[in-house]
Amino acid sequence: MIKVDQLSLARQLDLVFRELEEELSGLSSGTVFVQIRNNVIGKFGIRHNPLTGQNGVIAPAGKGLTPSQQQSFRAIALESLKHKRRWTHGEISYDFTVRQGLIIIDAILESNYNMANLMIRYPRKNISEAALES
Repeated sequence: MIKVDQLSLARQLDLVFRELEEELSGLSSGTVFVQIRNNVIGKFGIRHNPLTGQNGVIAPAGKGLTPSQQQSFRAIALESLKHKRRWTHGEISYDFTVRQGLIIIDAILESNYNMANLMIRYPRKNISEAALES
């Protein structure tokens, strides 16, 4: 049996989009997010506003993403991984909306670091020396 940490991040992201296909087929805008720890996707999902309205009237739900729009979305998400540098912990968010039949996507990459890990890597003596040199 293959474990998730044995799959590349790109393959994991592909699996995320396959899992979200049905939900995306009912949405025309929102944010797909993936949380990453040690280059393994843990939590993922979609943030969206299920209701929109104006002057007390709820607008009817629009059509969701077509299969070809979902394919374009997945391709752009995979391409965005090329901009991930060195970090192993963080979150990637993909804001998406459909306008005039085209899907528009903004990718936001967020790296997370832990100060406790730095304290192990750079003992107190090294930090003090670096501060004196500045």
